[in-house]
Amino acid sequence: MSSCYKSSRTIDTTEILARLKKLSAAEEFFELLDVSFDPKVLDVSRLHIMKRMGQYLAEEDFSDVPEQVVAARARAMLERAYEDFATSSPLTQRVFKVLKDHDPARPSQPGHAFVPFHSILKRFGKE
Repeated sequence: MSSCYKSSRTIDTTEILARLKKLSAAEEFFELLDVSFDPKVLDVSRLHIMKRMGQYLAEEDFSDVPEQVVAARARAMLERAYEDFATSSPLTQRVFKVLKDHDPARPSQPGHAFVPFHSILKRFGKE
């Protein structure tokens, strides 16, 4: 695995959550939290990784927690989210609603069955 951004430096934890909120590119999160990654994995799963990290962060209560602890938890959550997709695929993980709704392992819910458009047109052709 080729990895990017492996420095093992000390993370600047000053206002870490505010700084994370201002980031936009996935690579910026990895750089700020000093997490190494394989560009091939990130290219395929960047949105999924970031969404999963957001889910992990949403489960935490960071009120009255020292910045160093917040940074360590955020780093661990990014590593965990990355690992989810480094060892599995977005289709397997299904973090987005569109993928959850179209899970072939889950049967259709009553009242939400799919009706192909061509079957509706057949009815009108017979009249």
